[in-house]
Amino acid sequence: MVTTNIMEQTSCRAITETHGCFSLLEYDRDISVNKSTATTEYFASKMNVKKRQVIANLNGNGVIIQAGAMQWIAGAVDIATNINGVGDFAKKLIGSKVTGESAVKPRYTGTGTLVLEPTYKHILFEDVAAWGAAGMVIEDKLFYACEDTVDMKIVARSTFSSATLGGEGLFNNCLIGKGIAVLESPVPRDELIVMNLTEPTDVVKIDGSMAIAWSNSLKFTVEKATKTLVGSAASGEGFVNVYRGVGKVLMAPV
Repeated sequence: MVTTNIMEQTSCRAITETHGCFSLLEYDRDISVNKSTATTEYFASKMNVKKRQVIANLNGNGVIIQAGAMQWIAGAVDIATNINGVGDFAKKLIGSKVTGESAVKPRYTGTGTLVLEPTYKHILFEDVAAWGAAGMVIEDKLFYACEDTVDMKIVARSTFSSATLGGEGLFNNCLIGKGIAVLESPVPRDELIVMNLTEPTDVVKIDGSMAIAWSNSLKFTVEKATKTLVGSAASGEGFVNVYRGVGKVLMAPV
């Protein structure tokens, strides 16, 4: 039996979050420094610029991760792919071309510990079921890992305007099912703006592609900021991304 101290707190690292089978290991400060890098690393730690690693504790369950994200494995863990035949591979290959995600994502099952590569991005744990039966749409390249009870599909824009003017791309990944998804966010959760739309008539308008995730139940369109094209030009806003219906939007402020 393999044992490890990866989950134990030390002078420079600690587990800060645990959701489902996933835990977040944060390096509060980098102590592998020399005289030329010590000052930079000191101020980086003060500004929340730190290495983060996602750890999956497998106990008969499975997880799917982004290709190339694995750093090391300990225990009786098997590796497979998320490909089910030639037809499924062709479908996922096409999806990878339009979303920028890798076509093949490895699936790890068994009993043991899976540790992902360190990242300086911010880690978000999302309960996919909490986003409703339609699932959550995520921006390209946010996906990092998920429990294998979560399914991923490609969704296309519902209107021509949202596909050509929205700045979100023609297609996005949509996560559906039950389980925890791990996302690499450009901003920490404390900076995210959460918008909950509770009525069918609710509307959120955002100037630019600042939404990093939204409910697939929402209708996404792109519209003029004012009723007339001249008015939109005069206001300096032009077109805005519009989300209508019942659901949720996560927006990065920058």
